[in-house]
Amino acid sequence: MRIKDGFALRSIAGHHIVIGEGVAQVDFKKMVSMNDSAAYLWNNVEGKDFTVEDLANLLTDKYDVTYEKAFSAASEVAARWIEAGVVAR
Repeated sequence: MRIKDGFALRSIAGHHIVIGEGVAQVDFKKMVSMNDSAAYLWNNVEGKDFTVEDLANLLTDKYDVTYEKAFSAASEVAARWIEAGVVAR
């Protein structure tokens, strides 16, 4: 997977929001809100190819969670990003 060009994570009033920037994202009609851990993942994979396993490893590196729990959370985050159209497979 890879975050699509033209999307940026911004902090607005204490919230992490992904917004489309530039002409390529003119039709982007969604705003993606993220919690701190999802924003942490985004910041660590932006501009890189990544897998759900990579996301899970990032979570276990930062948080005191089992790999199984991290993988489950990473799978949910990746699915939401794909559904929102901000990540390409």
